[in-house]
Amino acid sequence: MDTLLLTSREHDLLEVICRFPQGIGIELLLHQLQKPVTRRTLQRLLRGLVQKKQVAVFGKGPATLYKPIEEPDFSIPIAPDGRDILTYIQQPLFKRQPTSYDRDFLGAYEPNRTYYLGETTRTMLRRMGDTGKMVRPAGTYAHLVLNHLLIDLSWSSSRLEGNTYSRLDTQQLIEFGREAAGKNAQEVQMILNHKAAILLLVDSIDDVGFDLHTFLSLQGLLSENLLADPEASGRLRKRPIEIAGSVYRPLALPQVIEEVFREVLFKANTIQDPFEQAFFILVHIPYLQPFEDVNKRVSRLGANISFLKHNLCPLTFIGVPNSFYIDAVLAVYEMTRIELLRDLFVWAYERSTREYLAVQKSLVEPDPLRLHYREHIHELVRRIVQNCKIESMEDIQEYAKAHLPAQDQERFIEVVLDDLKRLHEGVLARYKIKPIEWLRWQNVMGRNRPTSI
Repeated sequence: MDTLLLTSREHDLLEVICRFPQGIGIELLLHQLQKPVTRRTLQRLLRGLVQKKQVAVFGKGPATLYKPIEEPDFSIPIAPDGRDILTYIQQPLFKRQPTSYDRDFLGAYEPNRTYYLGETTRTMLRRMGDTGKMVRPAGTYAHLVLNHLLIDLSWSSSRLEGNTYSRLDTQQLIEFGREAAGKNAQEVQMILNHKAAILLLVDSIDDVGFDLHTFLSLQGLLSENLLADPEASGRLRKRPIEIAGSVYRPLALPQVIEEVFREVLFKANTIQDPFEQAFFILVHIPYLQPFEDVNKRVSRLGANISFLKHNLCPLTFIGVPNSFYIDAVLAVYEMTRIELLRDLFVWAYERSTREYLAVQKSLVEPDPLRLHYREHIHELVRRIVQNCKIESMEDIQEYAKAHLPAQDQERFIEVVLDDLKRLHEGVLARYKIKPIEWLRWQNVMGRNRPTSI
């Protein structure tokens, strides 16, 4: 049955179920839904999804699990100019015309004069992505939703690369370092690499941008311990590569790759509209293939630089069907056609905004002092724990006097002491504290009752 017949409530329910590819029971579903429903209503919605071949049922009674059908169709609207592209790309390889990198595709793009996204589309996206914090310092919104962003973007971007971790597995790995049973080390590494790259963007939002250093750093983090040649991590490509399942052949000469890559970044940095800027990166980084691997991952995280800097909702790629994403990228590779990727971008961003504006309503406005001195707080807490400090008040006071204006010192001291009191396993990553360091500090604290904290 055509999924265009799904109701909005069925769509919302299907999105939740898709976060649990190993299956989810009705009790957990009742707690996962953002809008409360009765058990009877939930059962009716589930029956509808089963009838429409979007969900499969396993087990009986209390052990019943509902699992998403592989690659569920969320009915991404395709504009008429994209249907002929899809028809061509879905042909067997031998029927598609071999092609190579076309420098005229990039050369024809003039920032702020050429637009891949029309004015109406850009206006609509800005309205959808408005968090109410666009006049705040860069990164304000990202810090507000950081925990959700780390999990959602790491999970969904990894999933597009074939990673089989569920969202819940990803959450357990990112928050507590717990690896899911039966998964391979490569999947673990991929998710942790995403976490590190996202933290780089958020923690250094004033310094990152559409420049060589930022994108080499992103690739270096995303490719850590995943490349056959470790020397290729964090470096531009020095050898020819092939794209599996495609008739496209990227550039081969290293000096030309670097020249074109710098042109891509220059043009991206010149674009004023954040949505056009993000989409430009999603198009041209994979098309150029400047790195030996993880090019699409770099483009997905790099596209979010625009949104993080402008305090717009991030683009997390939640629910993006892998097959459609591949077809959209292949259309750029083999046809230099962006229509499919454009339709996917708009659809995916709308889904991300629905998710994050709902999340935002449940969050408390961040403490301005905590936000402003976030790195100082984290550094000081980490230093105290790593050095197994017990009498910490003097150290905190000295640090505050050395780094903060007088009017902020008293409140800063209160915040650091409060964070030390509340320190537990689930927040260690926030301070870059290793579990073994925390346990050692806990043991010392147990033997020496603190007088200052």
